[in-house]
Amino acid sequence: MDRRSFCGLTAGALFSKKILASQSPAAEQPGTLRFAQERTGGGPFLNHGHGKQPHILLISADMVGPDLYHPARSLSKHVQIPAIRSLIEDGTFFSNAFCTVPLCSPSRASYLTGRYSYVQGNVERAPEGLETELRADDIIFPEYLKAAGYVTRQVGKCHVGAKKFRDAFGDNDQPWDRWSPPVFDDDEFLAYQRELGVKPQKYAREIVFRRQDRTTPGNSAGGWIVQEDGKPYPFEAQYSYFLGRKAIEAVESLAGSGSLQRHPMYLELDFFDPHQPFSIPAGFEDRERELRQIMSYPDSWRAAQQRDFQRAPDEPEIVDIYRRYWGIYAPEQLIDYRIAYVLQMELVDRVIGMVLTRLKELGLYDNMLIAFISDHGEMNGRRATVDKGVYLHPDIARVPMIFKPPATLPRQHATVQSPASLLDLSQTIFDFAGITPEAKFDGISLLPALQSGQGPEERTILFFGGWHVGVNFDCGIQRRAADGRRYLYSYNCTSQVDELFDLDSEDAVNLISNPEHAKARKELIQFLGAALQADPRWAGYWAEFRIARFNDLPRTEGDMQLFGMPD
Repeated sequence: MDRRSFCGLTAGALFSKKILASQSPAAEQPGTLRFAQERTGGGPFLNHGHGKQPHILLISADMVGPDLYHPARSLSKHVQIPAIRSLIEDGTFFSNAFCTVPLCSPSRASYLTGRYSYVQGNVERAPEGLETELRADDIIFPEYLKAAGYVTRQVGKCHVGAKKFRDAFGDNDQPWDRWSPPVFDDDEFLAYQRELGVKPQKYAREIVFRRQDRTTPGNSAGGWIVQEDGKPYPFEAQYSYFLGRKAIEAVESLAGSGSLQRHPMYLELDFFDPHQPFSIPAGFEDRERELRQIMSYPDSWRAAQQRDFQRAPDEPEIVDIYRRYWGIYAPEQLIDYRIAYVLQMELVDRVIGMVLTRLKELGLYDNMLIAFISDHGEMNGRRATVDKGVYLHPDIARVPMIFKPPATLPRQHATVQSPASLLDLSQTIFDFAGITPEAKFDGISLLPALQSGQGPEERTILFFGGWHVGVNFDCGIQRRAADGRRYLYSYNCTSQVDELFDLDSEDAVNLISNPEHAKARKELIQFLGAALQADPRWAGYWAEFRIARFNDLPRTEGDMQLFGMPD
């Protein structure tokens, strides 16, 4: 741990004690030793909260790219997300927040455990023998909250192994452990539809891309839905709305039973939307017409079209695999996709607004910590691809991260530009909850940044890939270089092509061969090399990287067989 990170952690602990002390003098007393897993003694931690912890709500959406929310993006100015923007106004927005790996399962495994994860692929595609779920002895941060006295509830997507969620949220939890929502086999949802008098959904207009022969129908990205009898499909019957209602019912049940008077609450609401396949109900027709007036193509999609969608010399092979997988050869289909993506995000925001309104009516909003994140970003047509994958690009590595603190930490709206990671989520929540774990975590608390509006700038945040549509065990790093710019550097193990991206670019291109960025390239290679060499968990990457980028790394002597990692 570097000095800045240590100071950040120390400051976070001090701020945490100050917040809790403002609620109760007992917070100044020494913490009580507890265990996240009582039967095994796993996850020891000190509990400083003494029953005065704030209620906490974590809202996660799936695959939210910067086009939908980031103020530096031109499209975001046309996206109507008033509920999410209200959280920004009431709290702090981290404009340079990142996931550790742009895939659902690995990213969720990482931020739930607070550590770089050994999970490197989604269960649907990974071969036998590759870990796709968290192990029984892994501890996710809601388990700490539960052991510290929180009553824990969860609604929605899991995708890290349902057993871990039942450990954290109880046997009544109903997490669905797959990438797509169970809109046709969730018995509770189907019963809810019947209560509304709504029949199951089907597509009225479906976005179906083409395979690489450019004629055979390929992947469906979903689209606009109606009932199976052709009648309009109401917003209130859409699955994200159903999840929002379940979250509200969970809060109402706890409030009605008096539980919230005795225990702090941790509620996790995990949406699948705006991830494709889209399912846009009735009521968005006017918005679609408005968006069609302003929607355009990314420059990198036009560049791919001009070369007939062939791989560019500065692209790794894995990107070409994804481009052929998605097959976005028709420009009108890309426009449809980009419009549907915005509409699906606006739908999520309406549900979030419904939840926030109910929290305010119940008198819970002001003194609640609310966080909004996504597990990864989205390409949204850049490089003639969509979705995410086992490659690195700013648009799939960057994620929204917003913290609306409780009234005990009053502050004005702020945007923090210093880098942050989903790894920081658990540490920040722990500070608010008065929890000091004794285990090793890879993130830092962002509580000092919430207080001051600025975090540590020179942080090393790593990225990695694995197994998905293709195989690319890449690794990368984000850092600010000596020229003052923030970069993302990617080493692709399955390609001769490395990548260097300007993180402030609207449509980032590979700068790896640009002479103007040669110094920054070498700086980030050395930063990455130092990080890989220092941590034995990255030894497999370091074993190859030190050979492949030998000329850019400091000279070292001695045996290269890794009998033991250096101190």
